[in-house]
Amino acid sequence: VQLQASGGGVVPVGDSLRLSCEASGPTFDINLYALGWFRQAPGKEREFIAAINWSGENLYYGDSVKGRVTVSRDTDKNTVNLQMDSLKPEDTAVYYCAADLNYSDYGITNPTHYDYWGQGTQVTVSS
Repeated sequence: VQLQASGGGVVPVGDSLRLSCEASGPTFDINLYALGWFRQAPGKEREFIAAINWSGENLYYGDSVKGRVTVSRDTDKNTVNLQMDSLKPEDTAVYYCAADLNYSDYGITNPTHYDYWGQGTQVTVSS
């Protein structure tokens, strides 16, 4: 499974960004995977941002971004998207998408449960 993230950039405080992550691979079936977004700022641990479970019915959000981000998926394009609004300087980080072959929601917010990771895309919010 390969994951390719895109959509990062430099934006002013209060602006919005939409990150996308395309999953590919001969055996990849989006209906079997939980798809998540994490971020990591310099000197900090990887932080859970959002996830959508294998069925697409359950959405999860980290406390630091709840109310400002929306996760979604497109099953036709095998993509998971992260809409981020009202961006703050503390949202500056490298954002990673990840996939977990997970037919349940157990551990969906824990980065150690994810099997595959994208390369990351930089988001910088300038004040």
